[in-house]
Amino acid sequence: VQLQASGGGWVQPGGSLRLSCAASGRTLSRETLAWFRQAPGKEREFVAGIRWSGGNTFHAGAVKGRFTISRNNAESTVYLRMNSLKPEDTAVYYCAASDFSLIMSSIGTPAQYHYWGQGTQVTVSS
Repeated sequence: VQLQASGGGWVQPGGSLRLSCAASGRTLSRETLAWFRQAPGKEREFVAGIRWSGGNTFHAGAVKGRFTISRNNAESTVYLRMNSLKPEDTAVYYCAASDFSLIMSSIGTPAQYHYWGQGTQVTVSS
């Protein structure tokens, strides 16, 4: 699976962005796709995930109510809608895919993912 992320940029606090991650290489069926982020000097952290089969979604506590992960089956694309952005959301955002339909206790673990996109920078500042 190849992943191509896009949609990052600069936005003022309180603004919105939508990230996209296009998957190619095979037809998605049982995979889990997710967004992670990594700020300078910090570890990579889970943001949100979605099971391709069934569409179950999971969001990290820090973004719940502000970010929404969704998918477009026909285009094999995952989106991350980010509202009410804060300076602490500044990071490089990565999309990732696992070959498996992950359970909730595993979905936030980077080691569970087999494929990673190139990352897209999101900067929130005034």
